[in-house]
Amino acid sequence: MDMSRGVPVQVHVETWVDQDGEKEHHQFDEPGQVVQLGDTWYVRYIEPGDEHLPVTFKIQGTEAVTLIRGSSNNDTHVRLQFIAEKQVTAQYHTPYGVIPVETITPRMDVALNNEPTGGEAYIEYRLSANGQHIGDYRLRLLFNA
Repeated sequence: MDMSRGVPVQVHVETWVDQDGEKEHHQFDEPGQVVQLGDTWYVRYIEPGDEHLPVTFKIQGTEAVTLIRGSSNNDTHVRLQFIAEKQVTAQYHTPYGVIPVETITPRMDVALNNEPTGGEAYIEYRLSANGQHIGDYRLRLLFNA
């Protein structure tokens, strides 16, 4: 199977948000595709909702996960990188300009399978901007061919 062309997968995403004392939980299942290039896996799908933003998870082994939401031609475009126990600065492009944000990732678990294609990533992260704590987040990505 030519993995460079993409394998259709079912994507399940769950997020937990704790922001300004408000807690939210979201989950959805969408069709997507996985492309594997060397040790890097790209999981792509279209986020449900009004904006239909394209989302890509770039999974670099168990070391780093990058979440890319929107595309450079959208008003909203964010690229967050998660590296376990590290703080990483990211750019959040909004209709009002670019906001630098920091992600701190206390916990990240990644498991990937080739036969059949599938995997999961669980990420706990904190987001801050200009030294101000924005919120605590948990993210679970599951995908299976």
